[in-house]
Amino acid sequence: MAIRIDRKIVGYSVARDEAEEMPAATAPAEEKVVQLHEKLERPEILLGSTYKIKTPLSEHALYVTINDIVLNPGTEHELRRPFEIFINSKNMDHFQWIVALTRIISAVFRKGGDVTFLVEELRSVFDPKGGYFKKGGRYMPSLVAEIGDAIEYHLRMIGMLQDEGLDEHQRRLVEEKRAQYEAVQGDAATGTEGDFPAGAQLCAKCQTRAVVQMDGCMTCLNCGDSKCG
Repeated sequence: MAIRIDRKIVGYSVARDEAEEMPAATAPAEEKVVQLHEKLERPEILLGSTYKIKTPLSEHALYVTINDIVLNPGTEHELRRPFEIFINSKNMDHFQWIVALTRIISAVFRKGGDVTFLVEELRSVFDPKGGYFKKGGRYMPSLVAEIGDAIEYHLRMIGMLQDEGLDEHQRRLVEEKRAQYEAVQGDAATGTEGDFPAGAQLCAKCQTRAVVQMDGCMTCLNCGDSKCG
């Protein structure tokens, strides 16, 4: 319906719906979730853990420090993620490649996303002079591989990697096989190296010197792997 205006217009206002007239502050604010990316500034304080690596390759130990950033603290989206890594030692023989390695790994950490691939990449590095066995009988193909081992331990500690250990059935089977082996070998099984019998061979699956012959079959007393299935 048309309205005829026969007087001078001295003011006007725009009609709004009631929903539009609600103040913006009354609308629920969306919670902003912060993700790790390379442009995120480094906080003044970071949580850190230091791991000691002592190898037969050097009289001086290496100390691997991994610092973590806590994202969205105090919320349901709180995450602890690795942010940087430092490696220190009195031995300066490997100074250049250690500095290069720490800078590259730290750069990968700060990009965010899934950084767990670093573990396998580092553990796949083999020293042309040969590896060594660490305490417990586990084989390390190189010093770089043991740095990867330390990173894996840290990622498991902060929850980025889940422990894929033996289930209850597998653990019980391994314990039974070890008990059988010790019963048959008697005193010969007491001369152990690390946690497993002396003379045990290296397991290709778990890289631990824990493979013994039982009932004509090579069996690992650490992970339960057997050539007989």
